[in-house]
Amino acid sequence: MKLLQMMNKIIRISAMMLLPLLLIVAQGVNAQDKGLRIIMIGAHPDDCDIKSGGTAALFASMGHHVKFVSVTNGDAGHHEQGGGMLAKRRTAETQESARRLGIEKYVVLDNHDGELVPSLAIRLQIIREIRKWQADVVIAPRPNDYHPDHRYTGVLVQDAAYMVAVPNIAPDVEPVKTNPVFLYFSDRFQQPNPFRPDIVVDIDKTFDKKMYALDAQVSQFYEWLPWIGGYADEVPEGSKERLEWLKTVRTWTVQDNMRASLEKWYGAAHAKNVKYAEAFQVCEYGKQPTDEDLKRLFPMLGK
Repeated sequence: MKLLQMMNKIIRISAMMLLPLLLIVAQGVNAQDKGLRIIMIGAHPDDCDIKSGGTAALFASMGHHVKFVSVTNGDAGHHEQGGGMLAKRRTAETQESARRLGIEKYVVLDNHDGELVPSLAIRLQIIREIRKWQADVVIAPRPNDYHPDHRYTGVLVQDAAYMVAVPNIAPDVEPVKTNPVFLYFSDRFQQPNPFRPDIVVDIDKTFDKKMYALDAQVSQFYEWLPWIGGYADEVPEGSKERLEWLKTVRTWTVQDNMRASLEKWYGAAHAKNVKYAEAFQVCEYGKQPTDEDLKRLFPMLGK
């Protein structure tokens, strides 16, 4: 009996001595991960794919960590389906889209489509999502847009921009270590001020991957958006034909207002040959980056 007690004591002491070593090893593994942590936040379960799918795929291909968040569950975005069944369908589509892009995570929050308001409860949801990812970069819509869900997503993310670093707000999740750089997705709206393309990313290498990801959002690009847009009769029947058709109706060619920024980041010789691009504007909230910061946070620039 004494021998057994002694052996148990030795085992407990050994375990106590081993635990700190295991923690050090685990911390060392995490410390070796130099990948950037990017979170892109949209109102609906296809918004991030549309606005930044090519850039997200580039980040992922370079070994960085990308997370998409949809603030609503998309349960109103269809002309024939709706409610919980549609929300489940659209969530499933996001997971396939994420797989095709190669990103790590696509989170769909359970807020009703078309009913989003900038409430404290939803602001706290967004704060938690940014913190759980320990994001270096946060990208979201500007708070001026035709769709109220888009506008209010922009407001919610702006409202979270300072609070993500405040420990007593949503104290159940560890605050970010440093305030992220916040950016806006591109848009076409002019009032109260037009979008400014501070960063323009060449997505020629990932354009096909982006379109393949959009192709996973069947309920949207082949059903709902053609119906609400009045061109449902143009959608082909076959899957290959639909994808090729999608590339003709959803294009991200370089716009005139992107040229100067594209030349700044890639040089004139490279820029003149770029066909497809995605653009982002630095938000006045959060960390204010220098050009060197932006080169570090968007390591595909110039390549």
